[in-house]
Amino acid sequence: MEKVVLAYSGGLDTSFCVKHLSKDLGLEVHTAIANTGGFTAEQLKDIETKAYELGVKSHTTLDVTDSYYTRCIRYMVYGNILRNNTYPISVSSERMFQALAIVNYAREIGAKHIAHGSTGAGNDQVRFDLTFQILAPEINIITPTRDLKLSRQYEIDYLKKEGIVRDWTKMEYSINKGLWGTSIGGKETLTTRQTLPENAYPSHVTAKEESRLVKLTFEKGEIAAIDGKKYENKVQAIQDLEEIGCQYAVGRGMHLGDTIIGIKGRVGFEAAAPMMILSAHHTLEKHTLTKWQTYWKDQVANWYGMLLHEAQYLEPVMRDIEAMLESTQRNVSGDVFVRLYPYRFVVEGVETSHDLMNSGFADYGEENRAFTADDVKGFTKILGNSLKIYNKVNPDEMK
Repeated sequence: MEKVVLAYSGGLDTSFCVKHLSKDLGLEVHTAIANTGGFTAEQLKDIETKAYELGVKSHTTLDVTDSYYTRCIRYMVYGNILRNNTYPISVSSERMFQALAIVNYAREIGAKHIAHGSTGAGNDQVRFDLTFQILAPEINIITPTRDLKLSRQYEIDYLKKEGIVRDWTKMEYSINKGLWGTSIGGKETLTTRQTLPENAYPSHVTAKEESRLVKLTFEKGEIAAIDGKKYENKVQAIQDLEEIGCQYAVGRGMHLGDTIIGIKGRVGFEAAAPMMILSAHHTLEKHTLTKWQTYWKDQVANWYGMLLHEAQYLEPVMRDIEAMLESTQRNVSGDVFVRLYPYRFVVEGVETSHDLMNSGFADYGEENRAFTADDVKGFTKILGNSLKIYNKVNPDEMK
């Protein structure tokens, strides 16, 4: 009997896939879930139990959280990457690392087939398929939910006939949680006007204080301490900061973006730690990078985020961009002070020994010490030469 590895989440689509792959296609099903930091131990155990109840030959949990941080998240921080200046690229980046883990496991156990439960209307089908095709072209890809164009009710009825007893009632909101944020889909996200209600978000305001000041310490662009507590494990730092931020329900938003397959997609999100880290890091960079470092880093960072979203993580240029982003972080060290309020936060300021604002050359708008008034007059005259030439040749253009 040929082996198939199924990327399994415990939901309806992948539960159907287990039975379809074994009963209808006669395959030996091995399920695997790749954890990117969004599951508790109890949730992972429940998913494993459900897999065996469906009759899988084996089930495994692949924890890729540390790899996900080291190989992706830290570069998104270096680049201050927000898709469309709004959304931390959470699900997009997670899926790539889940796909990498699944395909490596399939090759490890000698599977001839690999399967996932993606539909034909989203980005994930491309991310999974592309990764599998590139890294394991010899393995056949099976996608029942997409290829058979199945309805939810069909899958429910199918599983009931197979004797699977579960509460298959469709949840009002679909929630995908990972280390770098939580995405939320529901009836409101299918519209262009409505927003998510309070009860759709996983976190709610529980803080007793009206506000809280949090000190985030960065070392070469990476989060290194929270309120003076040092972290060697950056994943734990993000998780602890998320717990703090969720008490104030910060980091929420609605994102509308262009999908890989050409349609528009709208999703809600909650990402307390990512949004706080990105805002704090961006502010620290304003103090520590030169004008041209900032300019060129922003250019490549925008491309990095776009390529990551478009399933191009394996493109070699990504490694080149990562090298540049990391190089820019050599002086991005210091403390950033963030004030939390219910549903919002404010970056108050920074303290860093690399602060270019504290060079002693001048106080903006007050006093200069490194140049004279005559220096500025001469500089301005030369700076304006090309504009003077153009306007002399084209005197009527600005009238």
